[in-house]
Amino acid sequence: MSLYRFLRDGEADLPEVWRPLDRALSHWVRVHGGSELLADVAGWASLADGLGDAALPLAGEDAGRHGMPALSAAQIDTLRREPLVGDGQALVPFVIDAQARFALWRNHAHEVAIASRVEQRRGAAAAADPAAVAADLAVLFPRDEPAAQRQRDAVAAAVGRRLFVLTGGPGTGKTTTVLRLLLMLQRRAPSPPLIQLAAPTGKAAQRLLQSLRGGKAALQSGAAALPADWQPLLAQIPEHEALTLHRLLGFDPRRNRFTRGRSRPVAADIVVIDEASMMDLAMLRSLLDAVRDDATLILLGDADQLTSVAAGSVLMDLVAALERARAPELVRLEHSFRAQRELVALNQAVRVGDGVALDAALAAAAPRAVLRPIADAAALRAFVRQWAMALAALPLRPTLADRHDPPVSDTNEPALADAGRGAGLPYQASLFDPPPADPARQALGALQALTQRQLLCALREDSFGALALNAAIEAELKLQWNLAPETVWYAGRAVLITRNDYGQRLFNGDIGLCLADANGRLRVWFEASAADGEASARALSPDSLPAHEGAFAITVHKSQGSEYAHAAVLLPPDPAQRILSRQLLYTGLSRAKHRVEICALPEVITAALAQPIRRAGGLAAKLEPAAATPPPAG
Repeated sequence: MSLYRFLRDGEADLPEVWRPLDRALSHWVRVHGGSELLADVAGWASLADGLGDAALPLAGEDAGRHGMPALSAAQIDTLRREPLVGDGQALVPFVIDAQARFALWRNHAHEVAIASRVEQRRGAAAAADPAAVAADLAVLFPRDEPAAQRQRDAVAAAVGRRLFVLTGGPGTGKTTTVLRLLLMLQRRAPSPPLIQLAAPTGKAAQRLLQSLRGGKAALQSGAAALPADWQPLLAQIPEHEALTLHRLLGFDPRRNRFTRGRSRPVAADIVVIDEASMMDLAMLRSLLDAVRDDATLILLGDADQLTSVAAGSVLMDLVAALERARAPELVRLEHSFRAQRELVALNQAVRVGDGVALDAALAAAAPRAVLRPIADAAALRAFVRQWAMALAALPLRPTLADRHDPPVSDTNEPALADAGRGAGLPYQASLFDPPPADPARQALGALQALTQRQLLCALREDSFGALALNAAIEAELKLQWNLAPETVWYAGRAVLITRNDYGQRLFNGDIGLCLADANGRLRVWFEASAADGEASARALSPDSLPAHEGAFAITVHKSQGSEYAHAAVLLPPDPAQRILSRQLLYTGLSRAKHRVEICALPEVITAALAQPIRRAGGLAAKLEPAAATPPPAG
């Protein structure tokens, strides 16, 4: 194996943090007549793009991101005069805007298109009949509860809109609100609208379906049931299918593009997108292009969560612009309906970056919330051992029934049950035999048990990363379950899908659990919907799975859209670790419904709170005119 690296002339002097792509773009600029200064800035802009920034500030307080020094006014003026650089009016590779932000053309084009579509949708809103809306609100919210006032406001505000954004933290009732919002939009529509549900990941789409299904069941019968004339509207809300955004937009992997767009829009009158904070610039632009101008687009999500992995912070920017303009297209839900009020205070303290409030919330929430400082490898090993032992005690390894096995008698009357067998007659199920066990139901129970505990890591790599921690947990579980260390597939192994497989309906972020039947046959089970719309599970061969990794420890990014009864959030012990941020900690902690552990040193938590994510880009500025557009009267 050769230890030599072949570099182009001058590449040895390029910054070490640059990726091959950054180096290639810098070289392309030189080959196409750009100056050394432009080649240098282009390389840094490419690096910034890979880290989530849609533009690179050249001057001001945000300059110097990722290691590039700020430029002087003279240098910026020199760059503006280069043939490869423009102000956004002409199609050239690079753009420098009025605020001295340097952007790749595609990011600039995405931002301009998004701002234009938002302005167009806001301007297309139609006036609603206030009396009719008030009458319908009285049906949808029969009890005048102050805690639900913002939900009422959201349902009323969405009528007649072509764009509506609903944001709020965990437990604030976003899905409950959107269910009533969909009923209201149907009630006010001249003809029955076609509704399409989607989310960035398959897991998030499945959770949206489950939440809507539960909400519909409560409104179909019981004390909260809607009047009979509303029931047909309730039946029209989907509960069997929610798509990933890639499927909604018709992604073609061979051409690496979406097939849905202005000339071939999505066939729906109302499009609901959950977990919108996970969308990037390109995805939001494609979505706005693909939803018909006369259709309603509803975006749901927590704007304070982690932003997308790719470039942009679109929901954060959109919410900020609409809030500054006090636009009626946005409602923020703030009251949490979760039973554990102590955790609500904890999440709120992290959301605003208040360390004093966080300390007070931790003290008040004990023992539901625990701070567990982990400073070194020895402390980490001890924690992992304790965590794995708790996992081993969960019912993660039921022996599944075989659908083809005859039912097994478990009766208090063995003589009667065995009478036919003893006489040599063909066996027939008797009244004393229980119904055959359903392996899908058994698997679903085990999958639900898996959500009782989840370790969330800030990092994916390194000794404090999800990959290493999952391997350590699996090793400990094999000891607890008396399995050989080299065993790869075993009952109780949890896996995370990392690549979409449309043929098998598996998507990035789906969680599966390996289980065995009575004959020892291993299958990997995933949550799914049965034909009647109820939650169920389906099985696949371990050998048929797309790319996957262990799921006992996952990154905070991968946890978005999920909830766990007990979550532990593990941060690296270095306060200078660049991945630390307020949104990272908030996203991790807010996944917990009943108990949470913060596995981090106090100084690391302080560093995370002091570092809110501020992605550089021009979308927020471009959205300001769109957000300031006055809505129609009424």
